[in-house]
Amino acid sequence: MANAKKVGTLIKKARTDAGLTQEQLARKVKGASASDIGRAERGEKELTQEQLKQVAKATGVTQKSLLDAAKGSGGKTSGTGKTSAATSTIKVTATEKRLVELYRKADSQTRQNALKLLRGSGAGEIAAGDILSGVLNAITGKRSMPDEVQRNSEESASQTTEE
Repeated sequence: MANAKKVGTLIKKARTDAGLTQEQLARKVKGASASDIGRAERGEKELTQEQLKQVAKATGVTQKSLLDAAKGSGGKTSGTGKTSAATSTIKVTATEKRLVELYRKADSQTRQNALKLLRGSGAGEIAAGDILSGVLNAITGKRSMPDEVQRNSEESASQTTEE
């Protein structure tokens, strides 16, 4: 059960970092309820490998980190007993690398809006086209994404108040 607690800690961290509730995550994991997710996070239930893969996909963590933790072979621990971030190598395109760089430079609100758009849950007051335009402009070097998205956000907000 020690591995189950370790996996549970990783699942909870991945879920909260992705901004998902247990119920939202459960909807993305076949055969799991919100109660099952909660029990797994507490180390009281072991998810199947297929469910761990679905958790990884839904939360944006590597499948390897969850599967290794489940097998008891991954995740280094520090002297405090806390699991440190797993390191892995993944091939990305130049565009994907640029998106990660821009995401890391973006302010909190821009990050939240971008994640909402990518998850398909809408981007609040920012239109999808505005964000995509900002991303494309940033990739092509016309303007930095945070400035472009901020400008579009301000325009969108002022249009809403004028109506």
